[in-house]
Amino acid sequence: MKVLLLKDVKGQGKKNDVIEVSDGYARNFLIKNNLAVVASSTLVNSVTIAKKAEEHRKAVEKAEAAELIAKLKDVVVTLEVKVSENGKMFGALTSQNISDALSKMGYDIDKKKIVLSEPIKSVGDYVVTIKAYAEVSGPLKVKVVAQ
Repeated sequence: MKVLLLKDVKGQGKKNDVIEVSDGYARNFLIKNNLAVVASSTLVNSVTIAKKAEEHRKAVEKAEAAELIAKLKDVVVTLEVKVSENGKMFGALTSQNISDALSKMGYDIDKKKIVLSEPIKSVGDYVVTIKAYAEVSGPLKVKVVAQ
């Protein structure tokens, strides 16, 4: 019997997969526990269309992320911070500070997409990584100057 999985089933498949199982297993376990439904042709077609739409959406998001990384390639974010008399910063700069500076420049980037190995604690030039999408990342130049 062909069934469409509604949830991931260990050893059988993932959600929205159409699998062939024995009639008893399908009726007595999968369908009874709301893990699957009998796969009709219209149901399979609707799932196929939904998968294609999801793939298209992901491709568009990836292209937009690549475009954003290309725009940020030549951008330098300058942050002014208060420093003591001997040149030491008060506090540290985090990804939130960089995200706020980018939003003032017109780029809407979430702080979770900015990767810092550690908070910036001194004046100077840095290169941080922007992880815009799963496989799309690029560098961003950050310049920290004293106020």
